[in-house]
Amino acid sequence: MKDVTVTESILYVGCDDKDIDLFESQYHVPNGVSYNSYVIMDEKVAVMDTTDPRVTKEWLSNVEKVLKDRTPDYLVINHMEPDHAGNIQKIAEKYPNMKLVSNAKVFTMLPQFFDFDLADRTIVVKEGDTLSLGTHTLQFFLAPMVHWPEAMVTYEQSEKVLFSADGFGKFGALDTEEEWADEARRYFINIVGKYGTQVQALLKKAATLDIAVICPLHGPILKENLGYYIGKYLTWSSYEPEEEGIVVACASIHGNTKRAMQKFVEILKEKGAKNVVFFDLARDDMAEAISCAYRYDRLVLASATYDASLFPCMEDFLYHLKIKNFQNRKAAIVENGSWAPMAGKHIKAYLEGMKDIQLVEPVVTIKSTMSGKNLEELKALADALL
Repeated sequence: MKDVTVTESILYVGCDDKDIDLFESQYHVPNGVSYNSYVIMDEKVAVMDTTDPRVTKEWLSNVEKVLKDRTPDYLVINHMEPDHAGNIQKIAEKYPNMKLVSNAKVFTMLPQFFDFDLADRTIVVKEGDTLSLGTHTLQFFLAPMVHWPEAMVTYEQSEKVLFSADGFGKFGALDTEEEWADEARRYFINIVGKYGTQVQALLKKAATLDIAVICPLHGPILKENLGYYIGKYLTWSSYEPEEEGIVVACASIHGNTKRAMQKFVEILKEKGAKNVVFFDLARDDMAEAISCAYRYDRLVLASATYDASLFPCMEDFLYHLKIKNFQNRKAAIVENGSWAPMAGKHIKAYLEGMKDIQLVEPVVTIKSTMSGKNLEELKALADALL
């Protein structure tokens, strides 16, 4: 078991998964992911969430090691997603006298995943309810649609610890040495990004609590400079740009659109642009491209025309931006087509369906390869973006 210190009485029993290739079958996690679980030792013992079935044996062993000769009195279920709730039945059968503590929506959802008798085993909590373990007191706050409808968070009052469910999590195993923000942003925008309003509501609840430690269900335990992490969440969930910069997202079939956009990146930098990031959407990580689009305040969308529509990777990119509520940005369009350029029309339709997108006109149209006229148009476009 990884040596992770929360407090003397709140013990880490989670597991790293370095063998997983895709988180939620869509997000590349080159440094793996952690499934965090905790045990609170007091007069009564509470296990805080379980883990993914991928690590069942290791997790149960970790729990046994910290319990020693004791048995848990409670299992608190903050979130029913399988990467956190996947071992509920295993631990419930192992400790038949243990009560399951959660809100009504969890107990409605639980039989959809498991088949065991819940009779006389559930404690249903509502907003603000408390549960005493002895010197520790748990208080429960509902967090609907962050990012499932049954989600909640648990605040331990005596040691001021917030068990934040999927909030404040990040990709990467716990022994990964990297800045928190990049993988936390990629995690948040792609998984929780649609639910900014709901995250803002939860942050308002959190603001009423005196929080010293945040224990998420993925990623490191946060103990210092909590204002930094909370500030990032306030920005991400409000859909405001994090900083100035330009993302150039390119969908190129034979390379001509890509070459034009690489030249455009050079033009931007020559004109003094800072933080210019280029993505080849056919090859680069889609989730990273999406998170960068949220990070910066300007976006350039360049696509070849394909079957009178968009090249599929651009369609995919725009689809994800739309469903994640992308808004409050300046955007420009470059299209390519050998005989009937149509990509710009379809990109514009996507952007018009988003909130507060300032479109930089006109659309630059390339026919097959970049011409001298196109080069001048791209220089003018760069001026308009800067």
